[in-house]
Amino acid sequence: MEGRRDPGGGTDAGARVTTETTDEQLMLAFQRGDASAFEALVRRHRQPVFAFLLRSTGNAARAEDLLQETWLKVLRGSRDYQPKARFKTWLYTLARNLCVDSARKESHRRTEPLDAPLQGASGRSPGETVADGGAQPERGAFNRGVRPLLEQALASLPTEQREVFVLREFSGVTFKEIAEVTGVPENTVKSRMRYALEALRRQLTALGVDGDLVEQERVVAS
Repeated sequence: MEGRRDPGGGTDAGARVTTETTDEQLMLAFQRGDASAFEALVRRHRQPVFAFLLRSTGNAARAEDLLQETWLKVLRGSRDYQPKARFKTWLYTLARNLCVDSARKESHRRTEPLDAPLQGASGRSPGETVADGGAQPERGAFNRGVRPLLEQALASLPTEQREVFVLREFSGVTFKEIAEVTGVPENTVKSRMRYALEALRRQLTALGVDGDLVEQERVVAS
């Protein structure tokens, strides 16, 4: 059962949150003092936003810092929040802007490659810290073997193409929403996605991986 709605289109403070409760309803509930609504938003979006930040920065520690900054901005902007646009679009716009600012500040600093082991993480790469989402064991083995090569290929993409690819495949953002987040036409977003897929297929094939197989297995989204 969905949380009770008030005349403003939100849910009552403390009402039960379900998968049918929209992000916008949760934000309105948080405005009225329901702290659990904000916690629900964080649980719902933390992992995909982190995946975007991780592959945008190539550095797990910086991605985690930017993730915290993103949620702080949501907190600070919650009082003036109006559901004129989707919360998800606003959230990724905040995250992307922080990424851009961070990249400018760190332009002269060498970043950690995506396939480099994380300190204190038993040799796992940043890409491997993103959950598989319940993949089957045999598929998981396939992903573990291909993932480092995929990360290597992703890192070599132009920023605009990598950004679109990561938002779509790792974070599940629609092309329309990506267009709003990046400020370019939807057709441009789709073109960048197509070029990214073509480049990844070529590079993975050169690395000895069947690019078509990778796309069929959706290893990039698992």
